Amino acid sequence: MKSKIVIAGGGVAGVSAALLLGSLGMEVTLLERQATLVLGPPFCHLHAGGNLYREISDAQCRTLLRQSIDFAKLYPFVVDRRPTVIAVPTEDAGTPEALLPRLELLREDYAALVAQDSANEVLGAPEGYYRLFGRQELKKLAEMEPVEKPSSPEEWMIPVARHLDFDRVKFPLILVQEYGLNLFRLAAGAGLTLEAMERVTIHRSTRLVDVEPSGEGWRLRCEGAFTGELEADYLINAAGFRTGEIDDMLGLREKRMVEFKAAYTSRWKDREARWPEVIFHGERGTPQGMGQFTPYPAGYVQLHGMTERITLYPDGLVASTETSSQPRLPEHLLRKIEKGWPEDELQERTRRAIKHLARFLPDFAQAEVGSPPLFGAQQIPGEDPTLRVAEVAFPLPRYARCEIVKVSSVTDMAREILRDLERQGLAEGLPDESALWQIPQLHAIEEAALAQRARRIAQSRGYPAEMGERCIE
Repeated sequence: MKSKIVIAGGGVAGVSAALLLGSLGMEVTLLERQATLVLGPPFCHLHAGGNLYREISDAQCRTLLRQSIDFAKLYPFVVDRRPTVIAVPTEDAGTPEALLPRLELLREDYAALVAQDSANEVLGAPEGYYRLFGRQELKKLAEMEPVEKPSSPEEWMIPVARHLDFDRVKFPLILVQEYGLNLFRLAAGAGLTLEAMERVTIHRSTRLVDVEPSGEGWRLRCEGAFTGELEADYLINAAGFRTGEIDDMLGLREKRMVEFKAAYTSRWKDREARWPEVIFHGERGTPQGMGQFTPYPAGYVQLHGMTERITLYPDGLVASTETSSQPRLPEHLLRKIEKGWPEDELQERTRRAIKHLARFLPDFAQAEVGSPPLFGAQQIPGEDPTLRVAEVAFPLPRYARCEIVKVSSVTDMAREILRDLERQGLAEGLPDESALWQIPQLHAIEEAALAQRARRIAQSRGYPAEMGERCIE
């Protein structure tokens, strides 16, 4: 018997589940309320250790490292092989030295994972997982010419050294192998692969409006480009920040939060060569919140400033209630998600983001507004807003609710769904664990077709076509 699986939501969780189950020959129907796949809150890097988040536990960081390795194996064409630089501002209460025990723990974990399976070596050699740069070494690098295709930690640090205000950060700086991710390439590759799978059906611009039990499975009612009913042996709720809406249909009451976030796109026309990503630590929600500089081709830079005047919103974190599992965002934030941004707010917040980063990179003050923000809302299961590791829950038989917070968690999510299908008698003869991420159709995509679609997706969403390109192979 071929199980009928319906997945509500075509974000990174939904498409990842569809790819895995479709590759195993199951009959999959994917519902997405928007016209394209993989929308939602922006992601831009592989959290291979979670070093951006000082506040989370070592256990979460170790999980993120392992999940990131699986994610890079599943989606190799999405990875930008550029490192991340971590800097602690002089005004910050923390120190670089405080980060070192965790970095060493993660380096040891990575080495152990590579020793178990050489295919896990997706972040470079374990001994090079991180590298420290002192003030004097950076002063020397600042005198060197940038390299078009950096191949060493020193070459990656040259542009940072040339533009950094040395008096605004503490030393050493840390370069770590947390690579970049390109969401437009993921949308392109997932779409091309799913469209080629014979047993996968995609209904875009279609919304799930009702669910009720039907035998051992479910009867679903849909509206939109596809209007009608579907029967499912198993339902996967991958609706992102709207997962609570489906829980409400099923009479479930679950605690969760939803947070609205935005990343801003600038263009630094005079930016030289290729940059690493650069993170300036800071206390979340304060005027000194973390700053994030994420490079794209052609001088485009994605920016986060974890302050309420830039990335965060004072009313942007909301919780579920006793009467509904779905947290309710304020109307002005929902309008952004559904209809777009007012031009004046787009300009104002992008310029604030540029100013926030220019405190450390003074020449970056010359950057201009590049395009609309990358933005969206993400769910956070439970009541801890600092949670970064979550995968999936099974509150009812034959019902999975995806709860990812970081994209790298989709591998564990999909694995657990597959195990639940097996427990329910809906899957058998599953491949060995090591073969789960070797999806032939996904890895057979032609690069030319993928690159063309990624550029087209970026443009169709109002972003420069160059943002659909890799920074570096």
